[in-house]
Amino acid sequence: MKNLNHYVEIYKEQLDKGDILIAYNQLVKFVMKLRVDFIKSLSEQYSFTGILHGYMDYTYFYYSNEFLKSKKLKLGLVLNHSEMRFEIWLLGNTISVQKKYWNVLKTSKWNKDKNEMPKYSVLEVILENKPDFDNLPLLSQKIENKLIESSNEIISAIKKLN
Repeated sequence: MKNLNHYVEIYKEQLDKGDILIAYNQLVKFVMKLRVDFIKSLSEQYSFTGILHGYMDYTYFYYSNEFLKSKKLKLGLVLNHSEMRFEIWLLGNTISVQKKYWNVLKTSKWNKDKNEMPKYSVLEVILENKPDFDNLPLLSQKIENKLIESSNEIISAIKKLN
């Protein structure tokens, strides 16, 4: 690894150009708007947390319902910056809960191609692999529809385990 001054210099050069800062801010604002829209349209099914920012790698918020909470689980809508796609993650409240659900869901359709548990979650579902940011209303609708469908499917699979 090169020294930190080298990376900071490149980082500052990119910030000075302005494009990265504009893109990052707009992406975060879009995820914030998704959260607000979901609170309006899905608050009878789920409760939502605030927006969390990763290290320019992920922007996400958690959502859950009474069933998931009773299992010490939650879902997350994640903007994966490095892959530039939207995903849903199933997460446990603790590492031991995540490992428990990984062991029972590792052969599920979501994990069939994985040999080990994802770094941060039990499973990950890609909602939108190539988002079109030039049509945000349509993108929002696609994400909401896929979020509802995938969340219901994940919850149904967990219910079948018990």
